[in-house]
Amino acid sequence: MFQPSPPAMNGRSLLACCTLALVLGLAPPAGAAETLVCPSLAGATQVDGCPSEEQLQTGYTGFCSDNRRLYASDHDTCSRFENYRKLKNVALWEAGEGGAFQGYLSCELPRERIQAAQPQSMAVNRIGSVTRVACGYGEGLSLSLRTKARCKVEDEARCAADAASCRVRCD
Repeated sequence: MFQPSPPAMNGRSLLACCTLALVLGLAPPAGAAETLVCPSLAGATQVDGCPSEEQLQTGYTGFCSDNRRLYASDHDTCSRFENYRKLKNVALWEAGEGGAFQGYLSCELPRERIQAAQPQSMAVNRIGSVTRVACGYGEGLSLSLRTKARCKVEDEARCAADAASCRVRCD
């Protein structure tokens, strides 16, 4: 009886196999708890570039010319280009180990001001099966981590009094 030989493993599939094994080996064991803190923005990096003025103008024209916008509850965004620009002139930033915390921050703020910002709040909310851990740094600066784990702020009273002492425990 003829038995086909197993498919040969090329370099790409070998790499994918080894990468998967490595990732699975490094993942924390099921049920392991993790404690999170808001990362320092001193080491934050801008991942995306800021949109050009031309990109913003094109986006404004396309986004705000949609007739459904005329009847939407958000009348401010498209009432003036400056409003749209304030909302959309952002770039993706990452902070924390492996860029775990991410957020879109205004391109109007200088890098030095962003990297000097200190944590002012920490919040947890769950939507469906995803938990969002949000760190607020004031002035519209916010970075979030999303996880499937269930998380809870430890000692909410202490956290409210001193944002730097906030801790979130994820199980």
